[in-house]
Amino acid sequence: MSIPPSAPEILAFGEAMTMFVAETPGALAEVEHFQRRIAGADTNVAIGLARLGFRVGWLSRVGADSFGTYLRRALEAEGLDCRHLHVDPEHPTGLVFKERALSGADPHVEYIRRGSAASHLAPADAEDVDFSALRHLHATGIPPALSASCRELAETMLDRARAAGASLSFDPNLRPSLWKSEAEMRDTLNALAARADWVLPGLAEGRLLTGQDTPEAIADFYLERGAQAVIIKLGPEGSYYRGSLDGVEESFTVPGVPVAEVVDTVGAGDGFAVGVVSALIDGRSPREALKRGNLIGSLAVQVVGDMEGLPERARLNELES
Repeated sequence: MSIPPSAPEILAFGEAMTMFVAETPGALAEVEHFQRRIAGADTNVAIGLARLGFRVGWLSRVGADSFGTYLRRALEAEGLDCRHLHVDPEHPTGLVFKERALSGADPHVEYIRRGSAASHLAPADAEDVDFSALRHLHATGIPPALSASCRELAETMLDRARAAGASLSFDPNLRPSLWKSEAEMRDTLNALAARADWVLPGLAEGRLLTGQDTPEAIADFYLERGAQAVIIKLGPEGSYYRGSLDGVEESFTVPGVPVAEVVDTVGAGDGFAVGVVSALIDGRSPREALKRGNLIGSLAVQVVGDMEGLPERARLNELES
């Protein structure tokens, strides 16, 4: 069966939220004016891949409210295929409020997402997905933290994409406050990571999830459970790779890209994922993938928004040339 030209070749899923970023520094209780934007780790990656020219689909739920309408319009304006973005008339769109950080500090963030439309995602939301059209599925550990039905959806998405022959990436994206216990978080996310080809934890995340201390040991933990490659984010120091994507087992570290001024660290890991995933889909080597991941991650921390620093393909080509 031929694949329609418009069919998404990459699919991401999770919760997109309407975000309000403070226009001035200070406690949220004191701020009078905010800028409206999009928030969500999964959407950051989807938008970043769409900006690089891939046909990216987005699967989620939003409420039948103005915030849901805004998200759909904003995501479609970024080039995302929203045929699997469903409207839930019974539950609201999630919201997030973010402080304006100073001197590169992590900004304080407050969520209004409990009981949101996206937290009611379930396997039924994937019934109409044509998995045979997919080249790649990107997943994070956030959806399974939202609810039991979201966890079932995550398992369904990974299993069906793997059965269809798509490559799979998994970023744990830990949100401990959303889980009932640390043990449940570890067990659930490690089981999902075992379904993926490329696992992308941060160093602190890897330590918490595996009980191992070094990048080498963390990588071995996931390689022994079925991953083809483990790419560990080391923050400003760069990133570490261990795997056998080219048929040759190798491990190495790629140094980070120096940044003159860090404005906002939120979204840096998502930018890194955009770089790694896009490069591997482009057929680049693992070393080139880590270089691109470090590069896009460095762009993400130099702007206020979560995904405003993600480049278009032409800009990326300039930076990589």
